[in-house]
Amino acid sequence: MKNNKLIAEFMGWTEDMDSITHEGDKWWSSPDTHKYHTSWDWLMPVVSKCREESNEEDSHWEAIYYSLEGCDINVTYHAVVEFINQLNN
Repeated sequence: MKNNKLIAEFMGWTEDMDSITHEGDKWWSSPDTHKYHTSWDWLMPVVSKCREESNEEDSHWEAIYYSLEGCDINVTYHAVVEFINQLNN
């Protein structure tokens, strides 16, 4: 999935790597196995990094923040993708 690849790159994964390391945990990964869209365990470290990268005036962070209230992984996932897209622009 294109958006999972975008998130993986944001988290430090590159195509020549076969894993992502985050806070001591190693996640074996390839573009076909990214689980950001289905697993809170994968998505929440991304949410944390988005928070670190945001600023007080960032409405895209607010979208992520408020998406967490509904506990809907699809809504949060799409808010994260939008945040990363805006950060990259």
